[in-house]
Amino acid sequence: MQEVPVSEKKAASGKAKQQPGDTDRLLKLTTYASVATAVILIVAKVFAWGASGSLSVLASLIDSIMDAAASIINLVAVRYALIPADDDHKFGHGKAEALAGLGQAMFITGSAIFLLFHSVDRMLHPREIEQVSIAVGIMCFSIAATAILLMLQRYTVKRTQSVAIKADSLHYAADLFTNVGIVLALMLAQAGWPGIDPIFAILIAFYVLYSAWSIVVESVNDLLDKELPESVQQAIVEVVESHKDVRGVHDLRTRQSGRNKIVQFHMEIDRDLPLWQAHDVAEKIEQELLLEFPEVDVIIHQDPYPPQVV
Repeated sequence: MQEVPVSEKKAASGKAKQQPGDTDRLLKLTTYASVATAVILIVAKVFAWGASGSLSVLASLIDSIMDAAASIINLVAVRYALIPADDDHKFGHGKAEALAGLGQAMFITGSAIFLLFHSVDRMLHPREIEQVSIAVGIMCFSIAATAILLMLQRYTVKRTQSVAIKADSLHYAADLFTNVGIVLALMLAQAGWPGIDPIFAILIAFYVLYSAWSIVVESVNDLLDKELPESVQQAIVEVVESHKDVRGVHDLRTRQSGRNKIVQFHMEIDRDLPLWQAHDVAEKIEQELLLEFPEVDVIIHQDPYPPQVV
């Protein structure tokens, strides 16, 4: 039997869906855009909170501050994850993205708890909201800026499968919904319902906690090497079994490491097939898998078919 490691290769003749350099630039662009957006929103919301005194606006401001901290962590983690494999990290540095996801979840959870305490205090000590029109205008600007960033992040996740960017996208998606809720709360407060402001803030806090939990689950699954989804595993098996020289596939093992999908399996081929032809079969299957999953890292173990009877 011959074990053929075929990791660290890309599809030949430029057939891969996206070149590594393009992916790296897209990831860096998205992380820089995330940090820049968070900083701009912080400045805008400080002004809105100062003008209105709205607890909902304060909630959004606190969340944006946490977003900025999380996005900076994300930026550092993504840059580290893009470092090529070396002697000490032969599978690359992709796990840094999952660690960044956990760090973001901690920041998000802290902001939600802080917001809950302030919401309860505001319910016990009501305060009139001022300059509602200014606050509404700034929050609408925040909605537009967040929506633009989300479109970029969703595009990046679709092209790279980055766990860190996906985590970042989750809490910015939460921001988008919360900002819409804040605009509604401000308008209701202006219409004579000031008590709705802290209630909206509490609802936002619970939604943020839910988002944090989603990030934790995905990050932990990545760190604990959870198998890839059943649909992905089935697609891998179909690619392998479609080759005319393959008699069977077994012992498939998969996991995610940052953007990379790590795949190992045993492939059964005719026992009389020459070694060089068996090697060519593995190479062709590797290329087909790379076309289907550009960031895949494959190890193929070849078994003779039929197995030798002892």
